[in-house]
Formats: sequence, structure tokens, C-alpha cells
Amino acid sequence: MTRRPTWLLVLLLPLATAGLVALSSRAQAQDASVLKPPQGASLALVVFQDLECPRCSRDHPLLQEAARTYKIPLVQYDFPLPGHSWAFDAAVITRYFDAQSKKLGEEYRDYIFQHQGEVTKDNLRSVSEKFAAEHHTALGFVVDPQGKFAAAVRADQELGERVGIRHTPTIYLVTNNRKGPPFVEVVDSSQLFQMIDSLKNE
Repeated sequence: MTRRPTWLLVLLLPLATAGLVALSSRAQAQDASVLKPPQGASLALVVFQDLECPRCSRDHPLLQEAARTYKIPLVQYDFPLPGHSWAFDAAVITRYFDAQSKKLGEEYRDYIFQHQGEVTKDNLRSVSEKFAAEHHTALGFVVDPQGKFAAAVRADQELGERVGIRHTPTIYLVTNNRKGPPFVEVVDSSQLFQMIDSLKNE
């Protein structure tokens, strides 16, 4: 058996300890208790997304299709990333339209994802006004006078931080099945339907 020199062990020990600490803190950041299906559902799709995120835009129709196909809820949380200049404001406007009707809010989210490449921080307002006009409604001069929509978006962000979200989209399949894990992350969205089938067959 080859013995490592003492000096090498001295160098490696702090690195190993740091790795264990990182893993431990990451485990503590995860709060699986918040990842549950809505009341009345045994299985749900949960996604933390950023309206400015290109991959979120690509995966959005797939998530909608999966929810329709399997008749399971799609729970969407806003998680605007710090480096994205207009994502938070777009999420706030989404809540504004949500307050008029959930259908209108969903249609605005779809619209922003579809036109994502055309949106900038400077033209977000005009893009949103165009959507409003096409849907025979108006975008208020002040969208969030009391700050309640911004507070709702920040609540989503805080929830994501509790769960341990590090990127968007982060997609989970959550279940109330006691036999297996309460949630599983969908790392490869091309495997989404297969993963749903597997969970439904358990």
C-alpha cells in the first residue's frame, strides 16, 4: 500500500473539509416541505422560472403540454435572476394581469416568452401595452402603486432560496406518494414525459 506524504494530507484535509461543509450547507438550504402538490392533486409540475431566461422560454410550452396531457397542475414561481435587467418588472406586470384574471396573466406570461428576444428594459412597457390593447384591456399608468405585486414576486424568490434554487428553469415533479421521494428534479426536460409516466406507475 502506497502511503501519501504527510505534507500532502495536510494540504488535502482543508479541501475535503470545505467540500463537506459546502455539501452540508446545500443540504440545509433544501426545504422539501414546500414542494407539495396543490390540494386535491397527487402529482404536480413545479417550476421556478425567469421571464428573461431563454431556456425558460424554450421549456415553457413543454411544461404546458405535459400539464394538459396528464391533467396535472403546473405551479409556476417567478425567480428573476440578478443579472437580468427586466425580468423582475415583467414578473410584476404578470401579477398585474393575474389580478384581472388568471387566464389573462397566463396569456401575458406566454406572450412575453414568445416575444422574449424583442423585449428590453426600455421597451417592456410598450410591449406590455401592446399585449393589453390586443386583449381589450389597459395597462395602468402605475402598475403596482401599493407594491403588493412586487412583494408577491419577492415571496417567490424567497421561497426559491429556501428550496435551494440556483438556476432557471428549475423544474420539479412533486408527489404526495409516501412510497418514494416527495419530489424529483427534472434535469433533462426531454425526459419529462417519461419521468411523469414512471411516477404515475409507482
